[in-house]
Amino acid sequence: MSMLARLVPRGDSADVIVEPMRRKHVAKLMPIERASYPRPWTEGVFHSELDQARRDQRHYLIARRGRDVVAYGGLMYALDEAHVTNIAVHPDHRREHLGTRLLAELAHAAIRRNCAAMTLEVRVSNDAAQALYREFGFVPAGVRQRYYENTEDAMVMWCHDIAQPDYVERLRHLCPEAGR
Repeated sequence: MSMLARLVPRGDSADVIVEPMRRKHVAKLMPIERASYPRPWTEGVFHSELDQARRDQRHYLIARRGRDVVAYGGLMYALDEAHVTNIAVHPDHRREHLGTRLLAELAHAAIRRNCAAMTLEVRVSNDAAQALYREFGFVPAGVRQRYYENTEDAMVMWCHDIAQPDYVERLRHLCPEAGR
């Protein structure tokens, strides 16, 4: 990022468009994927996930500013539960409330789908992500040993009763622009 770009405020997540991920977005999100994960998904994996989204088994969103994809996230559905498959934000756009916006949008999608709970895995070393998930009511429920790249443990986190009015109010408080 240029020095000028660092001095000019980029705004918050309210100036971001969140929309369903399409095949045309995959190439644009790959730099985020590669910057975020030691073993990134391939374009083929994303296309397969989008095929499952068309069958209502997944839900993927992108966040963009103008034509630039700056973040993305997804859910996998299993009965009345939603599993957060990923949330990734471009390194130049982290700490701009984009992870919060995406997680809130995904939670609203899970609620519309009549899910009762959400779950996810997070690296035990990723304190920032764990803090975000705790804001959303996720609590630790276990550890998957050597889950990431067969080297780092994952903390399993759950958030129950997401369709209850107090949780919907929590989402509204965390991210008023989500769920519209």
